[in-house]
Amino acid sequence: MDSVTQAALGAAVAVAVMGKSTPVKKAALWGAVAGTLPDLDVFIHYGDDLSNMLRHRGESHAIFYQTLFSPLLAWLICRWHQQQALFLRWWLAIWLVLVTHSLLDTFTTYGTQLALPFSNYPFALESIFVIDPLYTLPLLIGVGLAWRLPGSGLGFNKLGLLLSSLYLGWGLLAQQWVLWQLDQQHPELAHYERLVQPTALNTLVWRVIVMDAEGYREGFYALNDGKTLIEFRQHAFPEQAKALSQLPAAQELTRFSHGFIGYFQRSQLLTMADLRMGMQGNYAFEFSLACQQGTELKPIAVVQLDKPYQMLEIWAWAFRRFWLEARPLSEITVRSQPDCD
Repeated sequence: MDSVTQAALGAAVAVAVMGKSTPVKKAALWGAVAGTLPDLDVFIHYGDDLSNMLRHRGESHAIFYQTLFSPLLAWLICRWHQQQALFLRWWLAIWLVLVTHSLLDTFTTYGTQLALPFSNYPFALESIFVIDPLYTLPLLIGVGLAWRLPGSGLGFNKLGLLLSSLYLGWGLLAQQWVLWQLDQQHPELAHYERLVQPTALNTLVWRVIVMDAEGYREGFYALNDGKTLIEFRQHAFPEQAKALSQLPAAQELTRFSHGFIGYFQRSQLLTMADLRMGMQGNYAFEFSLACQQGTELKPIAVVQLDKPYQMLEIWAWAFRRFWLEARPLSEITVRSQPDCD
């Protein structure tokens, strides 16, 4: 999730655990700091763009390492505030802040490597978008009221945690509803790899990806569609896709994305993208992979393409999709990409 959400969750969890044993302001600030710490791994450079992507949400998000780190941070907090008698409570608070950070991230699409160093499997439930105001607002309001109303406001903080948790549950239920609709409407697709995920900033309009031999199909389902048939658009991969899939970089991204990887040709430049993050040709993580030289493929440095991720444009599209238009024909603009030169 985004940094504001993680800071809000960390503050809410710390305030709930510390209760009346320490001022709300102190608990909230340390909770927000600890809730932000795991995402500082974005400042670590692992050697290349693809490695930076694959190793984000790695060791700093692993429960094993968080368990080792939490007593140290709790001890430092106790020394700073001369609260050694509260060490166990601070330890529990910091551990829960760190762990809930990682657990929340698993509800999103990216992939969180919770089990390091024992496994690098990227866990992803894909039931909430990486930024969702309806999840974050109850946390912010609850912490804010607890801060403004010392003592009596602690109940509002707990209520905020409850509402945000219920919203996570709602996302899972909505995801299963869309998957059920997909099974009912398109039983012929049951044996393909499929993905159901929310579009930007909401849980009302859902995106469906189906991988097939030629490429992938992309469709959308709004929760007010009822039994309206999910329509798919086929996105064909270039003929070089099979050869590209054998390259080590492509295999690494395939593992990380659970197989939802796409191949595209931009003039002579051949690229790969994580299909889970973006839509309709606008992907947050697209990398150069090879150049077409006549009939030959020449592997090149794997570099992330420099293009902005059009999240607000995608959200505006989803808004129209749900409230204004049953079947909008407009698509997200695909920005032009550089050639090999």
